[in-house]
Amino acid sequence: MSGYVSRISDFMFMVPRDIGLFIRSARTDASLDGLRTKLGDAAAFDKVYRGGDPWASSDPRYRYQSRKYDTIVNFIPRRPYSSALDLGCGSGLLTRRIARRADAVLGMDISAAAVDQARQANEIYSNMRFAQGDINNLPAFIDGAFDLMVIADSLYYLPPPLDEAALRAVTDRLARLLQPGGVCVLANHFFSGLDAASRLSRRIHRAFATSPTFRVQSEHRRPFYLVSVLEKL
Repeated sequence: MSGYVSRISDFMFMVPRDIGLFIRSARTDASLDGLRTKLGDAAAFDKVYRGGDPWASSDPRYRYQSRKYDTIVNFIPRRPYSSALDLGCGSGLLTRRIARRADAVLGMDISAAAVDQARQANEIYSNMRFAQGDINNLPAFIDGAFDLMVIADSLYYLPPPLDEAALRAVTDRLARLLQPGGVCVLANHFFSGLDAASRLSRRIHRAFATSPTFRVQSEHRRPFYLVSVLEKL
């Protein structure tokens, strides 16, 4: 019952004009699909970020994304964190919230344009830094560097095919970034559960939940996303 009440509460923080946010996001995703075919992943993400805020995440007219980021951070277990990673950080809006919970946080994104935006928007915060990086080609020197890793709305943008073998490989690679006992917070869009995007999100979360490297601490469904909190064994 408490989970149901929480979902109703989340809806109360939405306003009718948040529909505009979803329309804007859908248009960006559609544009991105075409650009990735022509330009490749990094260049495609750079192009949409050079136009400003591609998913309108920071647009003050919309309440949904800010509320979502606050909720995701609230699911992080209450304990000290020395070094956090925001993987797929975009312009750093979620990174800024994570920085309140950790001594230091690194935001990483495939788009150099997004990283530039994040640096400029957060230059006053001394415990934040940003770097360009590809989830499929992460440097080995950051393995074991973090006791908290947040991956929000990123993994379903990985190049297809995201079959079970590919998801297992991604899960194993990302697990190596964490110290033993470190926390991974995974969040992805989830709508009806019947659409293709929701089915992919469910498969991503299942790959993490069934990995021998992780133990699920909690799972949460909110409008319109899933969150899994996992501990590295």
